[in-house]
This record gives sequence, C-alpha cells and structure tokens, in this order.
Amino acid sequence: MQKLIAQLRAGLADLPWTLMPSDTAIQPLLVGENQAALKLSEGLRERGIWVAAIRPPTVPQGTARLRITLSAAHSETDVQQLIGALNELAC
Repeated sequence: MQKLIAQLRAGLADLPWTLMPSDTAIQPLLVGENQAALKLSEGLRERGIWVAAIRPPTVPQGTARLRITLSAAHSETDVQQLIGALNELAC
C-alpha cells in the first residue's frame, strides 16, 4: 500500500490542486470550490474512474476536495491511470 501511496503522491505533485498530507490509503486532493470538485469528479467518471467529490457541509466552505481512496486491490497501473487522468483534466 505504501508503494501505491508514494506513486500517487509523486504523480500528482505538479497539479494545480493540493494533495493534502496523509500517509493513509485516503488521499484528499484539495480543489477548493464545489463546482470545480464536481467537475473534476465527473471528468474522472467519464474516464472510468470513480472518485467522490466531498463538499460542505462535510468539509468547510472553500475546501471541497476529491477523496482518493486506494486499496490493496489497486495496481500500479490503476494508480498511473488516475495520475494520467488528473494531469489531463488539469490542462
């Protein structure tokens, strides 16, 4: 699991969104505004990747995020697919 987390964190380091500190399988990607988080989540869904957008009141206003959850069932290829999709959506 730690290898997948490290791969994800390295692959998302240059995105315009902030990957919040976490050493766990849950890797929150801070997006900011609700609509931006929803749009990003939808863009991933269109690419076959399900990552939930978490918005107020669950989190404070202005801190909407994606809740990336890794599991032992994910492969390095799965993580690379997510990294590629997020980098594509950042353009």
